[in-house]
Amino acid sequence: MTLVDPHPDRRWRHTYGAWADEVPLTGPDALPRDVVAASGPGFAIARRTHPLAGDYAVLDTGALQEALHHPAVTVHRGRVVGRAEGTAFLDGGERLAAPLVLDATGAAQVLSRSRRQVPRAAEQTAVGVVVPSSVAARVTGGRLVFMDWRPLHGHPGWPTFLYAIPLGGDDWLLEETSLARRPGLPLAELTERLRRRLVACGLEEGDIPLDDRTRVEHVRFAVDTPSHRPPAGVVPLGAAASLVHPATGYSLTRSLVIATRLADALATRPDHAARLDAAGRAVRSTAGRVVHAMRRRGLDVLLRMPPCEVPEFFERFFSLPAAAQRGYLGAHDDVANSMGAMLAVFRHLSPRLRGHLIAGSLLGAGRDHSGEDGY
Repeated sequence: MTLVDPHPDRRWRHTYGAWADEVPLTGPDALPRDVVAASGPGFAIARRTHPLAGDYAVLDTGALQEALHHPAVTVHRGRVVGRAEGTAFLDGGERLAAPLVLDATGAAQVLSRSRRQVPRAAEQTAVGVVVPSSVAARVTGGRLVFMDWRPLHGHPGWPTFLYAIPLGGDDWLLEETSLARRPGLPLAELTERLRRRLVACGLEEGDIPLDDRTRVEHVRFAVDTPSHRPPAGVVPLGAAASLVHPATGYSLTRSLVIATRLADALATRPDHAARLDAAGRAVRSTAGRVVHAMRRRGLDVLLRMPPCEVPEFFERFFSLPAAAQRGYLGAHDDVANSMGAMLAVFRHLSPRLRGHLIAGSLLGAGRDHSGEDGY
């Protein structure tokens, strides 16, 4: 197996979180336990404070990157720009024999994208700052906060929330997040919102090192990567396969589980045609496609909802029983469970919010937000 990467030695810097029970720590492809930097209960705050439906885990990014290295994989520095007749073409003019290519190029979908016109992607954007635990405790009371929708930043317009998590050791990440917007909320706006929120919580300017690049995290990625029919011999994986959860932006643990399923499919099929067919089914099962389509409608609901209604929507969501919450946030290949969770959300909403849900489901996400709210 050959891995083609333009920067194979680059250290991963972004922070990854997941539901603790979704991190593969057992089984044939179990990750070492040190990939989990911190794990435990957390809270979400909308109008009120709600305990999370299950423990939340924050991964040690460096340990995760090391765990995914394998000595049997040949690493080739470069970038695949095309494929034809069993050959992959690299940006430097090189060619590699490639009867099967796994396209893991993210939202760019370099090999899997078609010429079909698609709308501008909705994006999740965020700006975070790493602070000592004693500073974070003055904001969160020492609690892991999954979402805090209170508008303590004082800015009107598109709603954002605080995400506050332990990183292991004495470090915490305090991050102002725009869950989804088309286009994504600008990072400069998020930086200012984060600063004003933390000052409102009692921090001094000197406690918030937003001018230290080593202590700041910037996030921008698409949450509604379109699905395309890939060319023969190409199987998209990860974000390129639209595995990003449209309502949360999560994809890591699901991609890890699918990678094991994919490896089994490739190892047990007797010929190339069977392997190719099994690989496609392993990545995107029929049930998985149905669930993803339903969740894309959930994203449309969020994008169409008036900004002032978003915290109330999450107040209702986090008031649901734990099983219904996890049915929507997880259960990626379980149509019945996902449908049941969505119906539970609908039943729990006010008549006004139900109207927004119906409009988003029937009419789509609505207009682009560029130029609004003074941005």
